[in-house]
Amino acid sequence: MYELTARPHSDAAAAPEVSGTAGASPPVKVRLRIMATSDLHMHLAAYDYYTDQPCPYKGLALTATLIAQARAEAPGALLFDNGDFLQGSPLGDFVSQTGHQPNPCIAAMNHLGYDAVNLGNHEFSFGMDYLRACLAEAVFPCLSANTHGRSSTGGLTRFLPPSVLLTRNLTDSTGQRHLLRVGVIGVLPPQTAIWDRQAIGGRVILTDMVEAVALHAPRLRAEGADVVIVLAHSGVGPRFTVPMAENAALSIAALPGVDAIVMGHVHLPFPGPETPCASGVDPMAGMLAGKPAVMPGVYGSHLGVIDLDLARAPTGMHWTVVGHRSEARPVALRSASGAQRPQIEPDTELSALIAPAHRAALDWARRPIGRTPRAIHSYFAMVADCSALTLVNRAQVRYVASRLQGGQDEGMPILSATAPFKAGGRAGPGNYSFIPPGDLLLRHAADLYVHPNTIVALQITGADVRHWLERAVQVFNPLTPGQPDQMLLNPDVASFNFDRISGVTYRIDLATPPGQGARIRDLCWQGTGVCDEDAFILATNSYRSSGSGGFLEVPDARVVFADQTSNRDILISYLADGAHLNDAALYADAPAWSFAPCPGTSALFDSAPESLAYVDEVAHLSLTPLTLTAQGFQRYRLSF
Repeated sequence: MYELTARPHSDAAAAPEVSGTAGASPPVKVRLRIMATSDLHMHLAAYDYYTDQPCPYKGLALTATLIAQARAEAPGALLFDNGDFLQGSPLGDFVSQTGHQPNPCIAAMNHLGYDAVNLGNHEFSFGMDYLRACLAEAVFPCLSANTHGRSSTGGLTRFLPPSVLLTRNLTDSTGQRHLLRVGVIGVLPPQTAIWDRQAIGGRVILTDMVEAVALHAPRLRAEGADVVIVLAHSGVGPRFTVPMAENAALSIAALPGVDAIVMGHVHLPFPGPETPCASGVDPMAGMLAGKPAVMPGVYGSHLGVIDLDLARAPTGMHWTVVGHRSEARPVALRSASGAQRPQIEPDTELSALIAPAHRAALDWARRPIGRTPRAIHSYFAMVADCSALTLVNRAQVRYVASRLQGGQDEGMPILSATAPFKAGGRAGPGNYSFIPPGDLLLRHAADLYVHPNTIVALQITGADVRHWLERAVQVFNPLTPGQPDQMLLNPDVASFNFDRISGVTYRIDLATPPGQGARIRDLCWQGTGVCDEDAFILATNSYRSSGSGGFLEVPDARVVFADQTSNRDILISYLADGAHLNDAALYADAPAWSFAPCPGTSALFDSAPESLAYVDEVAHLSLTPLTLTAQGFQRYRLSF
């Protein structure tokens, strides 16, 4: 039976009997511990490569200390990773670009004794050959039940094992040992085939996650699994998902035969208050559909732990879950001021293991590429133009213009779209770009452009521009005119989906609800209103050109070029040309976009505490600094 509330460890002895009559022998009971990491994104050392200083709240070296502690508490514990481990930091970029071997993340997982790992969407970001080479170094099973290769006849073939059957010998309260068979299934968002379609090159096909688990869970039971655990690189999602849903953990947990689920992808700790209560979701007890679930945050910030209390009759064959507990154990805690306070020290053995790659990555990231006369940051990227995005857009325009020279599209007006990759949100008040005046280093370019996207130029119309921007401004909540202090940003829309298009000017009407196509006002190019039939070239990236994030999916016939040059390399080339980096280039332009007036109305938004030193750069906004939030953000009031 499954209990509908999590049981603390001390209640395990009170679990109900699973069979027998009065006077019969009590059931046999054991406890299975599941430990999990997820979304490490190649953060191994307790170090922030972007700021070039030690970090107390991220890095597998810190999580490893929690792993050792949790193992000591529960012998026989299982350790899993739930994807997105190969890409997402300057260390990952360095390893992929230089061919450094062994891969330090795989080496770290081998050292820590992971029992299995699941693929995440970013495992594909550096291409199929790189992924294959990395996984070949693993001494543990690598899983993906909904990723398939293509046969010569067009059918589906196995890409990786969909599941694995593990065994554990667990000891009951009398000292007797019992063999437990644990089935593990891995799945990831099928949208990966779209997000990284250029890196994948059509070499794999991804299918629905829920259907994959529904297929393999009964098979594992038939093969003798006593417990089935799902590693789903996916957020909670609704109870009944549409086919090919990106976030489907709740639907997966509700499937018969699934005993526990590890989540990921959306970078939240679960259990925790960040996830709202909903039907079938208990974010404080850590349950989905009445079953234990966990999500281990991001960058090694937490260790996910699920304890399953299992019982069977003395003469029985089948184990039943009679109690469970879920927790996301943090490596650091916030003080009253919002600062992260370290709780543990990094694991010394793991730190020594990764030290050669760490030092080499630091040398690589410290390479100078230019200079800047003023600070570049993203503190106010969600409410105004900012230098961080201006640089990326200007770099993309310059590159596309050079590529169009001598071709049929030379002379066409070129627009550019980019979004703030680091602008707070669920990753916390440290998740902002900041580059001080002086030398520009390679790590600064990685800070401004986090992902390994490649440049794409598209033919679009004025109607497309409006549609693109309407999608982008869904990041803002609708505001009720005349009401004060409404929350400005929708926490469910990530900042990297707030595309800014340079080359046009426009206003955003927040009194109009999103999704109606009427928030973008006064859309102009060079002072003239944009008509639906106007023609432009748009510089963007490989992720967005495929329609990812719910944006316009442009057909291949309207792709001007997609030459596999990384957007970051384009930015580096631009930064290296000092002629572009002066005060006029960074700050002299009039704001390209603004919020439409809404008298008597104000909204609240959060930024980094360090933003207070740069409020004068957005003097055209009516901003009032308020207090620090419990999460450590500096809160502002924005009056319209």
